[in-house]
Amino acid sequence: MVEKFHLELDMMKEHTLEMGFLSRTMLKIAVRALKNRDLECAAWVLNRREDLTRWDDSIEEEALRLMALYQPMASDLRTIACTLKMITYLTRIGIYGRDIVVGLNKVSEMPPVPGLFSIPRMTEIVTSMVEAGLKAYATDSISPIESIGKRDDEVDALFFSTFQECIAAMTGDPEKIPICTNYILVARYLERCGDHACKMAEKVHYMVTGERITIE
Repeated sequence: MVEKFHLELDMMKEHTLEMGFLSRTMLKIAVRALKNRDLECAAWVLNRREDLTRWDDSIEEEALRLMALYQPMASDLRTIACTLKMITYLTRIGIYGRDIVVGLNKVSEMPPVPGLFSIPRMTEIVTSMVEAGLKAYATDSISPIESIGKRDDEVDALFFSTFQECIAAMTGDPEKIPICTNYILVARYLERCGDHACKMAEKVHYMVTGERITIE
């Protein structure tokens, strides 16, 4: 019975990692679509929304089933509790990816601002934070998430600089107001994804150590 439980627990974790890969990929491809004005990539992201929902629902069912059948305790129970939180954060990250491309067709004909300000760098850091949280979850180790707070500080600073640069660009050229407003929204979505990655790290830390932390 115990062996069967742990096999099913490992399977639930594997499914969560697959969902995490999807969520992170949606975010990365969404920003790529924005940068390249690639409507095919945007369509791919939009079409993954249902996949994300299916993962969310099925993993939640797995977790509830494990609790009902086996009544786990201690670290096993923390793993299931962490998983239920993880899928919520991963869903939100994937949805932000979708939000980035929802309006792409409206801005695709507007002149882009070269470099997208700091958005590509923000994406790089945020996806590395998500990857760190998933690695910590997969390996039952807090080592991958030790520097995640510092990375989140960098994301916050990049959001602020992007906001300022967009305001300056709009002030200098009112025709850039629509596209720069969109970039501010995208930067805000990425900043929120960084916050969700921090929450993932907090829950994984509790799963592994039994100690609660706050990453600010």
